[in-house]
Amino acid sequence: MKYIAYCRKSTDEQDRQVLSIQSQLDELKEFAKREKLKVIGYIVESKTAKKPGRAKFAEVLKLIEQEKAAGILSWHPDRLARNSIDGCKIIYLLDTGKLKDLKFPSFWFDNTPQGKFMLNMAFSQAKYYIDNLSENVKRGNRQKLRLGKWPNRAPFGYLNNKADKTIYVDKLRARFVIKAFHLFSTGKYSYTDIRRFFNQNQVRNKSGTKLHLDKIKRIFTNPFYYGLMKFSGELFQGNHQPLIDKKLFDQCQKIVKLRSRQQYVKKTNFDFLGLIKCKECGSSITAETHTKYYKRTNRTASYTYYRCSKKKGDCSQQYIRKEEIEAQIRQIVKKVSLSQKAYKKFLYWLEKDRQKAKLASQAQINGLSRQLKTIEIKLDRLLEAYLDKLIDSQNYQLKKNELIEKQADLKENLKEINNIGNTWLEPFSDWIEQAFHACKIARAKNNGHELSFMAETVSSNLFLNYRQLAVIYALPGWQALASTRPDAKNLKNISNLLPG
Repeated sequence: MKYIAYCRKSTDEQDRQVLSIQSQLDELKEFAKREKLKVIGYIVESKTAKKPGRAKFAEVLKLIEQEKAAGILSWHPDRLARNSIDGCKIIYLLDTGKLKDLKFPSFWFDNTPQGKFMLNMAFSQAKYYIDNLSENVKRGNRQKLRLGKWPNRAPFGYLNNKADKTIYVDKLRARFVIKAFHLFSTGKYSYTDIRRFFNQNQVRNKSGTKLHLDKIKRIFTNPFYYGLMKFSGELFQGNHQPLIDKKLFDQCQKIVKLRSRQQYVKKTNFDFLGLIKCKECGSSITAETHTKYYKRTNRTASYTYYRCSKKKGDCSQQYIRKEEIEAQIRQIVKKVSLSQKAYKKFLYWLEKDRQKAKLASQAQINGLSRQLKTIEIKLDRLLEAYLDKLIDSQNYQLKKNELIEKQADLKENLKEINNIGNTWLEPFSDWIEQAFHACKIARAKNNGHELSFMAETVSSNLFLNYRQLAVIYALPGWQALASTRPDAKNLKNISNLLPG
């Protein structure tokens, strides 16, 4: 009788008792020699058997059906099948007589009703092992999540520590992720703009590839960045370091809902495209590059010009060179910037008011602490009700997510009160940081994309009229800073002009 030998070990095999492919081959060759079996070939496969569809296993069955072999040699029945379909195929071939015999070094088989019954039991046991393994993995993941540990690959901006199985902040990419959240929350930047921001700052995946738009969309909808973990639709409190606060994340969710599937794509060659409108006719300002050949020096030079697109009709406005428009934008940003000296003064006054606010907010802190304690009790009771099967898993998950999000909101409020104190200090603190950052951007060179982002942040509209830019600032605070050059004494007057 001719036998075909089959060896298999899947890459996700967790049973350490399963022999390697080479060990199985050695065992089968030794067994075939000892039992004097005629083996026509050895077929090897590295694929899991928990689902049907193995190419090499199908090749084995084809040889049996074509009667090129009448028996199968394998190390154990679980090498042949761990799912009900493949196991039934083996039994059916035995029933039809096309498969005459099965040989295993580690399992007894005789082609009799009793032998097929024992073989069926072995296949069932192999399937039970796979099913139980899947449940154990799920159970292990849930236990990790309860302890605040993320069981999968770290999201972009974080890294996995293989030594202690924890997740830590990727200092190289995290600061750009934080800035991307702030840019996106303004509502002025599309997913394509954010991808452009990452690309221009050479922020890429660990593999070196550029970030895909789908990945950028996932970043803005992942609660992991403010401290919660969402796994199979259920929220868990994480023990990793958040990159942003929940308020910023919630603001980004509003923008996500407003975004349509079709995104406006800017031409990446022109930094200020889509930023300015024509004062005369209201059309957008477009850009183009002209090339000029200098015969005397035998060289070619390229020049970028901005002009009215004239999409709304005739317009008398002329071209303006990129260098001229960039200089004017730089001046607009510089007007609303804070020098390092002014920045330090503002921070000093801000900290004084923050300390005063802390003393006045103790009652709020006590109230929030009581609410947090109440939510913890509700979560415990909800878990007990679920374990006692008083509620189903769907309602448990919905109610738990609701309580976890409310808990995160309360913790955010508590943190805000402890660190900031009242409603005007937080937006004013952010505004100071932006104004100081504007100073750095205005002084830097060859940073057209950053200059464009900052101009879009500080202005609500930019108009071009006879090669001169006019600006309408986004907040009265920016307007006050541009017109008066205030010092620390004007701190509260300016703060009244900001939202919050």
